[in-house]
Amino acid sequence: MCTSKIKSGHGITFAGVIDINGRPVLQPAGNSVTIQVNKPVQKCNLSPPVSPKPKPQLKKSNDLISNNSKRFTGGAQLGLQFEYSCMTEMALPAGSIAAAQREQASLLQVQRKMKIAHYGRLSASKVAPLDHHSVHGAPQEEKRCSFITANSDPVYVAYHDEEWGVPVHEDEMLFELLVLAGAQVGSDWTTILKKRQDFRTAFAGFDAEVVASFTEKQIATISSNLRFDLAKVRGIVDNAKRILEVRKEFGTLDKYIWGFVNNKPIITGYKSCRKIPAKTSKSEAISKDLLRRGFRFVGPTIVHSFMQAAGLTNDHLLHCPRHHSLTN
Repeated sequence: MCTSKIKSGHGITFAGVIDINGRPVLQPAGNSVTIQVNKPVQKCNLSPPVSPKPKPQLKKSNDLISNNSKRFTGGAQLGLQFEYSCMTEMALPAGSIAAAQREQASLLQVQRKMKIAHYGRLSASKVAPLDHHSVHGAPQEEKRCSFITANSDPVYVAYHDEEWGVPVHEDEMLFELLVLAGAQVGSDWTTILKKRQDFRTAFAGFDAEVVASFTEKQIATISSNLRFDLAKVRGIVDNAKRILEVRKEFGTLDKYIWGFVNNKPIITGYKSCRKIPAKTSKSEAISKDLLRRGFRFVGPTIVHSFMQAAGLTNDHLLHCPRHHSLTN
């Protein structure tokens, strides 16, 4: 059934239609149809667009970023890389973003290799040739007790290496070490050792019989010449008299002193100087007996220092070579 309401989308129009009495009437030749030919729809090209060649300005900016990245490290380099990424994405068309990212990844890889290439290396001018003879042939310096340092006086070092801790049995030497142990109180061993020969001269080689006979005038002269306390000089003379009394009882000072340790040195095993005590129960026992016999300036600390010097105790540290040599 025909109808006058024809959709224009069909592209068909009727030219011979007349309205008669309110009704449309088809006229002759009204069946001729004119067809409007619409333009064909253009097919969409689904192939990806070809990436355009990078612009000269972009290449220049890449070179600038590459040169600047060599001068920065750490946070500055990360910031520069971020800026480079942003600039690349803004400057390049959509089709060339992937190519720019590959170029950026290649650049980062080269920078990373350059950054780690120098690890553990030095310039040739700073590398000294290795002398194998000096490494293997030269003996290493022995490690002494920690109170001997690079700044220690050679006199003190020689005393440590040759005398300190060596057992002494001569009466004159025992008397000398007892005097020096008392003299270094308020001073130091280095100062006393440098004046050691002056002490020997002043006290007649520490011959107890000679020193015991010193007069008051001689005592004053010794005190003045040595710049040594007068009371201590008198104490040395009094101790010489006490030594003569000990000899009458024990025969020698050596037998009396070494009797406290059963004629055998005490071997200690200290690893640090801070562990070495200022006095021990043994030094307190010897000090007590000396004071009972009338000796002066023989407190437990002085007696312990005397015991170390005379070899009654081996207080060299365990790592010191002198400890092992004296023990063996």
